[in-house]
Amino acid sequence: MAVKKTSTGAVDKRTKEGKAICARMAKARAAAAKKAAAAKKPAVKKTSSGAVDKRTKEGKAIAARMAKARAAKGSLKNRLKRLFS
Repeated sequence: MAVKKTSTGAVDKRTKEGKAICARMAKARAAAAKKAAAAKKPAVKKTSSGAVDKRTKEGKAIAARMAKARAAKGSLKNRLKRLFS
């Protein structure tokens, strides 16, 4: 049996089939949200001023990456690349 639709083409939520579809969709949305929350990276601890706390493991890793990026930015190879591009 075909699912009854409204005049706009959406599934009619007042019917038995429509209610079942809505329930499945809500369950799927909840599962997707739960999966997304589990995959979300842990928040980086911050100081009271809002800066990243460099005393933590994650903060030290961020600081190391930033230092490496700063050093690479001023390298001779990158200076030449910027000059001739």
